[in-house]
Amino acid sequence: MLGSMAEREVGVLAPERREQLLAAAADEFTRAGYERASLNRIIRDQGMSKSSFYHYFASKEALFNAVVTGLATAVAEALNPPSAEDLTEGDFWPRITELTDHLARISRDEPAAARLAGLYYLADAPNGAGTPITAVRNAVDDWIDRALEIGRARGEVGDGLPIALQRHLAKAVIWAMDEWTVANLDRLSPTDLGRLPATQLDAIKRLLAADEERG
Repeated sequence: MLGSMAEREVGVLAPERREQLLAAAADEFTRAGYERASLNRIIRDQGMSKSSFYHYFASKEALFNAVVTGLATAVAEALNPPSAEDLTEGDFWPRITELTDHLARISRDEPAAARLAGLYYLADAPNGAGTPITAVRNAVDDWIDRALEIGRARGEVGDGLPIALQRHLAKAVIWAMDEWTVANLDRLSPTDLGRLPATQLDAIKRLLAADEERG
């Protein structure tokens, strides 16, 4: 169970209407951040009254949680990521490359992926224990940590730094490149965009490489 009653949905909105509301809310949260996002603007743009909104959602946080849950479910279904244990079979980095390429396609073709990425990094998102955004972040961290453990055991990833720091560094590279891409999107050609996932992975691979590979 996620949070208290005040943080959960309290009514059932028609599926199409609910999808429209959550999409509009996702765009508002991504654009303004959680704290500055205007619940009034979301409601008004959807042609809803406040009393109608509160019939279905107990709070702004409940709406945010519903947005994250819906996006995470859609992305998980589209991505269908392998378990980290699958990396024990075959070549480690080529398997990571396959996953990265697939994720890049999902990010390009699935609006839910772009919206979830925008919410994932929000510094002011509700992130208490049991909240959907924390669950998503923990799931990502757990997968990366297990993948790093497997890479280290196979000699594909260096072991000179703690795994938690390696994960932090890898995510910092991803975030920095994603942030730069968004800021320069209007100047990037389709070819440029197509090269970015490989460039991103190459930077991470160099950062995490085993000592003998660095030389």
